[in-house]
Amino acid sequence: MSTLNGVKILIVDDEPHILQFLEFGLVNEGFEVRKASNGYEALEVARDFRPHVAVLDVMMPEMNGFDVCSSLKETEDNIAVIMLTAKDEVDDRVKGLKLGADDYLVKPFNFDELLARIEARLRNQFPDLLGEVAYGPFRIDDRRREIKHEERVLELSPTEYELLKLLVLNHGLVLSKARILDRVWGYDFGGEDNIVEVYVRSLRDKLQDKEHKLIRTLRGVGYRMDLP
Repeated sequence: MSTLNGVKILIVDDEPHILQFLEFGLVNEGFEVRKASNGYEALEVARDFRPHVAVLDVMMPEMNGFDVCSSLKETEDNIAVIMLTAKDEVDDRVKGLKLGADDYLVKPFNFDELLARIEARLRNQFPDLLGEVAYGPFRIDDRRREIKHEERVLELSPTEYELLKLLVLNHGLVLSKARILDRVWGYDFGGEDNIVEVYVRSLRDKLQDKEHKLIRTLRGVGYRMDLP
C-alpha cells in the first residue's frame, strides 16, 4: 500500500497470544492499532478510537463477535468488520454477513491473507485514505475505478474490475469459485458458478495472458494470481 497514515484498526480476541501476534504484525505494517479482549471492552474502545476496520473473533465469552458486530454497525459510521471464526460453517458466515460483517477468515489464518482483506476493505470503504497502489505490474486506483497493467489502462466492466481487483489484492492465494462468487457477485447469487470461468477468460484476453502465467487455474481448487 502507498500510505497508511491515519488508518485505525481495532482487534478483538479473548486469546492474549492472538492479540499480541496481530498487534505486532499490524503495527509493523504502519497501522494505528487498539486491542480489546472482550466484546464490552471493544465497544468502549471503539467509541473513543473510531476505527476504520474491526477484526473480531466470533467465539468470545459473555458477548460474542456477532453481537459486537451488530453494535458496531449501529453506532460507528462506515466501519468495516472482518470476522475471525474457528468454524468454517456456512451458517456462521451467513449470520455474520446478515449482521453487517464485510468479510470473514477461518482460524488458523495466514497473516498476509488478513492483511490483503484489510486492504480490500479500505479500498472499498475508505478510498480517500489511499492513493494509487501498485502490485507488481498492476496499479489500482479506486477513486477513478481504474486498473492499469504495465501502465496500460484496462477497459473493464464493473464486474471485471471487481474480479481483477480481488485477484490482485489476494495475489499468491488460491481463491475458490465459491469464494469469488461470494466476494464479487454476493453470497446470495443464484446463478451458475461457471460465470467465473467466463469472466476469468475475458480478463486473460485483456491482460494478453494467453499462457495463463498471471491468472493460474488450479483444477478442482480455484484460481491464483501470480505476480512477477
